[in-house]
Order: sequence, then structure tokens, then C-alpha cells
Amino acid sequence: MLTEKELIKLANDYVTCFEDEVGEALVVPDELMIKKSYGIYFRYHSKIYYETKDPIHKLLGNGPFLVENKTGKIIEFGTAHNIEFYIQEYEAGRYSG
Repeated sequence: MLTEKELIKLANDYVTCFEDEVGEALVVPDELMIKKSYGIYFRYHSKIYYETKDPIHKLLGNGPFLVENKTGKIIEFGTAHNIEFYIQEYEAGRYSG
């Protein structure tokens, strides 16, 4: 079982992979994490949006994702629903990524 610190590192490494594609630095804010017994849900933003909250810097298509603590598997979710919907779907076994 991975530690919280290891899950956060996996999440940050995962998001960093998109920086070249997006063309700017990305952040995974701690206060947006949702901790569950089976892993942590993460959300990410462009660093400049996170710091300024200026909507011109808001990313499109940056859906939340889960890092499972048993395997480190990353499961991406969509943007059509709020994160609570995806949590319910995952917990009900209807979403495996």
C-alpha cells in the first residue's frame, strides 16, 4: 500500500507530463485533494490560474483523477459531471477508467 506522500508524488509526476502540451506550469493544490481509504482524488490547474484566479488562464478538459493506494494506478475522470458524481460511480464499481 502506497503512502499519502507517494500518491501525491505520483499525481504531481502525472500532471507534469502535460506541461509541455499545455505550454505552462501546472499545479495540484493540496486543498483540492479528496482522501478516501482506497486512494486520493486530485484536481489540477495552471499555476497562473491557481495564483490569480483569472478565468483567462483556466484550463479546459482538465478532469479530476484518482490515484489508487494499492497499485498507484491513475484513473482519469471526465469533465461532464462534478467530482462527486465520479466518486459515486467509482465506489459503486461502475467506473474503472
